[in-house]
Amino acid sequence: MISIKSNKEIEKMRKAGKITAGALIAAGEAIRPGMTTHELDKIVHRYITSHGAKPSFLGYGGFPGSACISINDEVIHGIPGPRKILEGDIVSVDVGAYIDGYHGDSCKTFAVGEVSPEAKALMKSTEESLYLAIDMVKPGVRLGDLGAAIAKYNEDNGYSVVRQFVGHGVGRELHEDPEVPNFGKAGHGVRLTAGMVIAIEPMINQGTAEVKTMSDHWTVKTRDGKLSAHFEHTIAVTQDGCVILTKA
Repeated sequence: MISIKSNKEIEKMRKAGKITAGALIAAGEAIRPGMTTHELDKIVHRYITSHGAKPSFLGYGGFPGSACISINDEVIHGIPGPRKILEGDIVSVDVGAYIDGYHGDSCKTFAVGEVSPEAKALMKSTEESLYLAIDMVKPGVRLGDLGAAIAKYNEDNGYSVVRQFVGHGVGRELHEDPEVPNFGKAGHGVRLTAGMVIAIEPMINQGTAEVKTMSDHWTVKTRDGKLSAHFEHTIAVTQDGCVILTKA
């Protein structure tokens, strides 16, 4: 069932979103060649807890980190650990903060040092498709409209859209109804109404859309080993448009 939030609830979610955004900024400022993903995770954890919140991901379904840190061909759910981040890597950092009963959820893919033109182009297309969809959000728009626009934008740029994983509602639970696909048919799907809060999160691959889950049961990689990028914001639908809750 889709939860419609009151203005008071959305204000609480704005607080969670602001902490989530700050944690991503802290990660982006700290990320550097030679550091481990565990060290980066500690920075995210420290930021979130120092602002009175709890990391949404820590312990979620047994996940052992405060952030999902996914490098290069890792699409999502990378587990922080001893792996070193290298010059030229692209690193997706997905974080959430829980405070006053509500979650925020956001992700950004960072370039570490000088990355390839191909990596830059993939990141650009993915991020631009996120904001293209956000600009469309208002009451009456259907989720299929958003998904179709995201898919077309990236496919026109030569990329593929991950279909096994999608965006979602956000609120008292980290993952709520409805599912928010990054593909679909315009004019179809759930109709947006004021008070809905959703996470839009295009996951875009350089090569095939096919992915595989690794033996740790968390990390998802592209099946062909090519790059993947991931950008996400938590959005509240308003009477005349939307607000980004995870904007700094």
